[in-house]
Amino acid sequence: MEDDMKKLAVTLALVLCLPVIALAADCTAVYGDGSTTLKLATGSPGELGLLEELAGAFNAEHDTTLCWVKAGSGKSLKLLHEGDVDLVMVHAPAAEKKAVQEGWAGERTLIGSNEFYIVGPENDPADIASAASAADAYARIASAQALFFSRGDNSGTHKKELAIWKQAGVAPQGAWYTVTGDFMQATLLRADAEKGYFMTDSSTWVATKKEVHNLKVLFRGDIFLVNTYHALLGTKGHNAALADSFIKMLGSDKGQQMVRDYGKDLYGEGMYNDAEYAAQYDH
Repeated sequence: MEDDMKKLAVTLALVLCLPVIALAADCTAVYGDGSTTLKLATGSPGELGLLEELAGAFNAEHDTTLCWVKAGSGKSLKLLHEGDVDLVMVHAPAAEKKAVQEGWAGERTLIGSNEFYIVGPENDPADIASAASAADAYARIASAQALFFSRGDNSGTHKKELAIWKQAGVAPQGAWYTVTGDFMQATLLRADAEKGYFMTDSSTWVATKKEVHNLKVLFRGDIFLVNTYHALLGTKGHNAALADSFIKMLGSDKGQQMVRDYGKDLYGEGMYNDAEYAAQYDH
């Protein structure tokens, strides 16, 4: 009987711990140790370290802990819609505007930008370096059936890629078109290892280029490749007031200085442009 009671106690303890474990697993990283946890979903700004710096500045003025949930733009907005996070930093303008129109997201604020580069092997088998546009570059890759990597994860990058294929009049498929289902940095490194083409954001390229040995930037400069980031909060979230304060910090002089300077000490150049620069491409 005593053994049975001990087994029951252990089982109950494990069951009671499950919600805590699940909650902890949601956070890719946790910054700070304040009494209120603010949950934010994003991809690149978290993956490349900008979010940690912003979180430190915010936590210093609030009794907060910031939980970063690593997710591409599509997944981030889904988490916001479901109330699983308090705010997001994303680059999917059409989906963002729809979220605001539908009423479940608000305070959409431009915070900065980077751009997409199409990178590929130095010998450039599809000759995209002489392409007239991003769509022309993609059409050349498809025509040559040159190895191309897609994240395929409904992220902002994936949505941009699909839009370019549509402009090119191409439905990509076949052995040359590889879907990874992975994040930006991991897919870039795989493309490097297998010497394929890939569209990466400039921030990831700056942060990762020392690890890239077989690829180079072959096409850039199409205005369609400029990538604007916005922050949005969930209108029904428990921490809407704090989320609003975080977004206001992002748009402040202090926040914008952090955005445009991030990466300079590590890489010799900033990884993001600020909102003032990004505004010319925001639509």
